[in-house]
Amino acid sequence: METEHIDVGNGFFISTNKKKLNIERIHHFLSEQSYWAKGIKQELVNEMIRNAPLCIGLYADDGKQAGFARVITDFVRFGWVCDVFIFPEYRGRSLGKKLVEAIVSHPKLGGVCLMLATDDAHGLYEQYGFERPEHHQKLLMRKLNMEAVEKSYGL
Repeated sequence: METEHIDVGNGFFISTNKKKLNIERIHHFLSEQSYWAKGIKQELVNEMIRNAPLCIGLYADDGKQAGFARVITDFVRFGWVCDVFIFPEYRGRSLGKKLVEAIVSHPKLGGVCLMLATDDAHGLYEQYGFERPEHHQKLLMRKLNMEAVEKSYGL
């Protein structure tokens, strides 16, 4: 379900239309300013966005992108929330809340289990029902090997 324009107040709107995304700007933030994707190549950001079932852009009414989030999901049981950020010049306006609200209120994510891993903003996510798993020792993961990822894309 693609949403073209949802007014979130104070001169901002949300869209899930990937064509509106400023992918070069997203890449610059992720590769230069984020702690979780520093140094990521443009080609990989392109693939991340292309393959994500849900990307949410937050925009000022003038069309300039103010924030971004992705959800990797089957829209039934599970979703992984990632790459949630507000561009620096738009921070301090509670826009992070608007992005998280857009995720948790998405019509196809109603009862879906959502997870994320973040070093910060725990209080923000807790306001929207996120909590630390009781049995986190049951969680397993295979660590990212960016060299192998880049090789698989011929980079």
